[in-house]
Amino acid sequence: MAADAKGAWARPGLRRICPSILSADFAKLEEEIERVERAGADFLHVDIMDGQFVPNITFGPILVDAMRRMTRLPLDVHLMILEPLRFLDAFAKAGADHLIVHTETVTDAREAARAIRARGLRAGVTVKPGTPIERLVEVVPHVDLALVMTVEPGKGGQAFLEGSPERIARVRAAIDEGGCDCLLEVDGGIAPDTAVTAARAGADTFVAGHSIFRDPDPPAALRRLREALDRE
Repeated sequence: MAADAKGAWARPGLRRICPSILSADFAKLEEEIERVERAGADFLHVDIMDGQFVPNITFGPILVDAMRRMTRLPLDVHLMILEPLRFLDAFAKAGADHLIVHTETVTDAREAARAIRARGLRAGVTVKPGTPIERLVEVVPHVDLALVMTVEPGKGGQAFLEGSPERIARVRAAIDEGGCDCLLEVDGGIAPDTAVTAARAGADTFVAGHSIFRDPDPPAALRRLREALDRE
């Protein structure tokens, strides 16, 4: 998993935008996906919530399977669920490309990452904002993607949390110091201004939901986000 066909997975200077479908209009989901795909989305982020680890309930492998037939974009699937390892096969079969688990829901995050990679998928790990960031830092050498939550997981449309840049910077330092081929993704309250703040702290992959799909013109919103990052 260290490299893709175009070279290193986490190429320096490459910034990726990942619209979160949690904020999309599900009455026209395929159209929503097509529009952001044409506008230059890099991944599509899919929030899986079970109503136990986080308060809300969203969807499961059935939707991932449907999305797989709607798009060629990589599906970045965030498992905000208890016992995520029970469902790795189901999400792999459905067509996920990346699976992200929380350190709070697994006994050993390194073993979880190995289990994800064994199914041919990119492995991601994340922690809640209240969990010490060292829990994420310590697994950076063993994953393809480190996700820093910049809101409390479980609900869209929240504001970017103060203190997030310091947490992002700590993970960036670990990636750079270890020479890790690992993306540094951020999720929560991401709009042009906060994306720039996160980028300055070291993020290279940006999950955005409300700021894209709740805009009257989602493709234009995605382009504004890209332009803000390109200017940084």
